[in-house]
Amino acid sequence: MSKIIDVDLVVIGAGPAGLAAAIAAAESGVEKILLVERQEELGGILLQCIHNGFGLRYFKEELTGPEYAQRFIAQLVRHPQIMVKTETMVIEITADRRVATTNATEGLVYYQARAIILAMGCRERPRGAINIPGTRPAGIYTAGSIQHLMNIEGYLPGREAVILGSGDIGLIMARRLTLEGLPVQAVLELMPYSNGLNRNVTQCLEDYNIPLYLSHTVVEIIGEKRIEGVKAAPVDENLKPIFEKSFNLSCDTLILSVGLIPENELSLMAGVELDPITGGPVVDSFYQTTVAGIFACGNVAHVHDLVDDVSEESKVAGRAAAAYLAGKTAAQEQLRFKAGRNIRSIVPQSVSIDLPTTIYLRARFPERNATLHVGNGKARQRVVSPGETIHYVVKPEDLKGNSGFVPVSLEGGQVND
Repeated sequence: MSKIIDVDLVVIGAGPAGLAAAIAAAESGVEKILLVERQEELGGILLQCIHNGFGLRYFKEELTGPEYAQRFIAQLVRHPQIMVKTETMVIEITADRRVATTNATEGLVYYQARAIILAMGCRERPRGAINIPGTRPAGIYTAGSIQHLMNIEGYLPGREAVILGSGDIGLIMARRLTLEGLPVQAVLELMPYSNGLNRNVTQCLEDYNIPLYLSHTVVEIIGEKRIEGVKAAPVDENLKPIFEKSFNLSCDTLILSVGLIPENELSLMAGVELDPITGGPVVDSFYQTTVAGIFACGNVAHVHDLVDDVSEESKVAGRAAAAYLAGKTAAQEQLRFKAGRNIRSIVPQSVSIDLPTTIYLRARFPERNATLHVGNGKARQRVVSPGETIHYVVKPEDLKGNSGFVPVSLEGGQVND
């Protein structure tokens, strides 16, 4: 085995989550931090997100993705205790916090960490995960790969596009393609509601007269060497295509925006428990996983709709890792949440009874004028959408009288037609 190097903290991933967590840990007194990034540059997915809209909550100003990332990258020079390694892959981690890395110059290197922060982000769901019938021609891309192709490489993918799925990246790329002169025939969404932010539906589709077909999907891909079109069809209440109502859409480019999957192969290696709903690790108020000394934050824990939330959450994880290393995290009683009516996911999955904790929730279906109940606490929610995160700060008084599980539900709302 190669030489083992001792460090206090290893942060895996240098996107918005990893950067914020590493800086927060350094500011909290951690002395030897290793920040590992597999790409050439720091910043993660933000580097290809050249549109504005970032930072309105965190920095109180509107920034592009690269500008947002640079705000954190610039802070690294103030923290020489953070050792950065780019173009380096983490190939293994263990429950006792041993980390194996490899790169072209050093080869295989092992680090023994006292704590680890998982910040690997997420990946896109590919065509193979949704089983679209038809041939396998050129011209089928995920929304993120189109974003990289256009914003980083400077290439247009085709002449006419159809987008399947209404995730935020797909909506943003619909606008980007239109601005570059590549018409978008339609955005097709399987569900009866959009899975993106309402502001993106307005700013990216409605403002550019791009049609959004709710309760529709692609049932066949047409073309041999290059895609020539798709056959679309509405779906019934069980999400089954109604083939007799199908119609053709001409395109030479099909863009998939059909969901994101947290990158947790390394988490499983370490024996971390995953939440079957979010696909990310089960974490407590401090973003510590079920394995002591291993923390998770950002899109590896659950898919976010705003990077500002990623930064806030990751600062909590960084400070918590520092407290763990300093021996200041005496075992605190944690209560698990129990999802009730119209609650799909809750992160963190458990909450300290002594400290205020911000939780992030997703609804199962859209509704209006509902009341969010969290234990004894409640908050009015004027509009609820599965595509937008609900924030709630759980206070100790919300938990009084609850033992074992804290019920969470949305009640009294009007379901959208």
